[in-house]
Amino acid sequence: MSETNRGTVRAAHKPGSNGARSRASRTSHRPADTGANAPALALAPAVLGIALLILPLIALISRASWSTLWQDITSETARQALALSLGTGLTATALCVLLGVPLALVIARSGPRTSQLLRALVAVPLVLPPMVGGVALLFLFGRTSPIGQIIDQLWGVTLPFSTAAVVIAQAFVALPFLVLSVEGSLRTTGAAYERTAATLGAGRWMVLTRITLPLAAPGLIAGVILCFARAIGEFGATALFAGNAPGVTQTMPLAIYTAFNGAGSGREPAVALSLLLLVTAVLVLVSVRAWRPGALK
Repeated sequence: MSETNRGTVRAAHKPGSNGARSRASRTSHRPADTGANAPALALAPAVLGIALLILPLIALISRASWSTLWQDITSETARQALALSLGTGLTATALCVLLGVPLALVIARSGPRTSQLLRALVAVPLVLPPMVGGVALLFLFGRTSPIGQIIDQLWGVTLPFSTAAVVIAQAFVALPFLVLSVEGSLRTTGAAYERTAATLGAGRWMVLTRITLPLAAPGLIAGVILCFARAIGEFGATALFAGNAPGVTQTMPLAIYTAFNGAGSGREPAVALSLLLLVTAVLVLVSVRAWRPGALK
């Protein structure tokens, strides 16, 4: 090979050259490795599954009264219920962050048996019927319970059937989403960096704030968003523990239930409120995907 040809080959393999850039471009456009294709027999159940999820929503949208939709979603009842759902949902999410992040950290850094026990306890609200959760909260914080009597004597506050009860019910059902998300993120990242920082003399608080939480930020953000989405959609525990008083404890799910069962103004407002809550939930789920780097590629 002549000296000229050897120079051409070296230039093609040199980083930053046109050849290297073209190979990098081809690599960046290469589809992600998704493994082997799914069996053909899985196609039919998959189609039925996606139909089971999508068709009810299409049926809901088809029943909307578009001529009165704007009037229904901007009515006094809708605005009160939406404002209460968003306000209590944000408060419940903040409460879950204060309680859930330390709990997730304890679970992630505990031994196998302790972590399995704590994880099972955290997951109980996920499998518990919401009505049962409401009854349990009512028995714990009711006027006849020891804790309810203590709260009443100290602060003169009765928790059941108040706005605070809505926040507690939402936090009860939404906390597992945050804890399990953060705990999984803490388990997969950070342990080696934490040990290295500790051997270099960093204290526990510095390790937590400078290494652990920044590395677990993706799981924390996803957990917070899912926690908020679950909180604003909570119905059963709120209905039993907080009641259904307009402007005080009537959230969006309760307003939909009231309108649909005839105590409200009719089915058209119920469908409109359902669409409003559906759009809110979709926006929350889209934000879960959109914040991740490269999620929209």
